[in-house]
Amino acid sequence: MEKIKIVNRVREARRAAGLTQVELADRLDVTRQTIGLIEADRYNPTIRLCLMIARETGVSLDWLFQIKEED
Repeated sequence: MEKIKIVNRVREARRAAGLTQVELADRLDVTRQTIGLIEADRYNPTIRLCLMIARETGVSLDWLFQIKEED
């Protein structure tokens, strides 16, 4: 059975946008810790938060989070 993994590029997008974790968190009205946990793949954000992250970093949602199938 194949396992599905979500590839998370939030850190990459945030850095490319020239934002710190604190700056992105402030724009999204969440804590810096929330951003850190998302980037570390230890927290699954809501679709609303995913869309807001994509908008604030200037990338598409499907670039920000991708599905990778593993054997």
